[in-house]
Amino acid sequence: MRIVVQRVRHARVSAAGEDKGRINLGFLLLVGVTHEDSESDVALLVKKVVGLRVFSDENDKMNLSLKDVGGSILSVSQFTLYGDCRKGNRPSFVRAAGAEHALRLYEVFNQQLEAEGIHVERGEFGAHMEVELLNDGPVTILLETPML
Repeated sequence: MRIVVQRVRHARVSAAGEDKGRINLGFLLLVGVTHEDSESDVALLVKKVVGLRVFSDENDKMNLSLKDVGGSILSVSQFTLYGDCRKGNRPSFVRAAGAEHALRLYEVFNQQLEAEGIHVERGEFGAHMEVELLNDGPVTILLETPML
C-alpha cells in the first residue's frame, strides 16, 4: 500500500458536483492499493498514520499526533499512486489492484482508523473526484508497505 499523508488546515472532496467529505484540521490521505497488499499491510499503516507525530507542540516542534490535536482524516482512494512512468510518457497502472481487492482494503483501512477513535470522511471510490486542500506547512509524508 502507498499512502500520501498531507497535514491540512482543511480539505474537501467532491464527485459529480456533490460534496462527499470535508474536514478541518487533520490529514488528507491519498490511498493506493496494489495486488500483493493484505490486511496486515492495512494494520501496519493504520498504526503509522494514527501515531504519526507531525503536528506542532507548544514549542513549535512536530511532536503531536492526530489524536493529540483532535484532528480528522479525509481518505481518498487513488490508484494512480501506482502509476509507472519509467517507460514512455503514458503511465502504466498494472501494479494497481483491481477494484474489488482495492475497495475491500480501502474500506478495512478506513474502518480500522475509525476503530482507533479517529473521525474519517471518505471520497467516492472509483469516481472522478475533485480534491481541495490547504496543506499546512506544507507537510507531506509518503508511507508505503512493505516498510524497510
